[in-house]
Amino acid sequence: MARLKIIGNYLSPYVRKVLVCLELKGIDYEIDPIAPFVGDDHFTRLSPLRRVPVLIDDGFVLNDSSVICQYLEDSCPTPALYPRDINERALARWLEEYADTRLADGLIWRLFYQLAIRRHIFGEAADEAVVQQAREVTIPAALDYLENQMPDDGFLFRTLSIADISIASFFRTASFVRYTIDAARWPRTAALVELVQSQPVFQKLARYEDCMIRLPLAEQRAALNTIGAPLSVDTYGTATPRRSPTRE
Repeated sequence: MARLKIIGNYLSPYVRKVLVCLELKGIDYEIDPIAPFVGDDHFTRLSPLRRVPVLIDDGFVLNDSSVICQYLEDSCPTPALYPRDINERALARWLEEYADTRLADGLIWRLFYQLAIRRHIFGEAADEAVVQQAREVTIPAALDYLENQMPDDGFLFRTLSIADISIASFFRTASFVRYTIDAARWPRTAALVELVQSQPVFQKLARYEDCMIRLPLAEQRAALNTIGAPLSVDTYGTATPRRSPTRE
């Protein structure tokens, strides 16, 4: 039985970031692939903001994907996913933070949440004004900044790093609501995301994501079990969705 557990859905960019780190470092883990919206009261005690991922490592509980990824780097430093050079390391952390906040604002909370979560979890119509603002203003502004940070080719810091993983993870989730980067307008960002998402670790996780993307939450765990996902025996999920206290 795996010592380390991740609570969180495969479709979450934050969960994906952590799973990529675990896979690359060869750390054995199991996953309770719930959406945070259906976590029970015990989940709330573990994650007071009702967000994923949550890591449980032999009873030690951590929240926040960036904190978890740094913990994994410190506990298992090979292969290194943060640059060794101090300036590059700081920049990688900044780009990870930029993805977790600025990209998340447009791609996840204004686009994916409206088109996927509100419709399929809460049975509500999307706010089309919010979606339009995301597509026409918020996301383009975020991409304009990223484009100036991107290398001419290859990874941001020559080898795959937390910055590459974070950025590509958000665009993977956005693709589930048919968002793609305009490669003519942002060619270097589009090339980096395509390169990172073509890596074997992203392709391995994509198999799990693809099997569940069109299914109701109640059917996802069984589908994942059928294709051999490393599921935990128990779950913190319930049948009744509720919103995060920080996202009403």
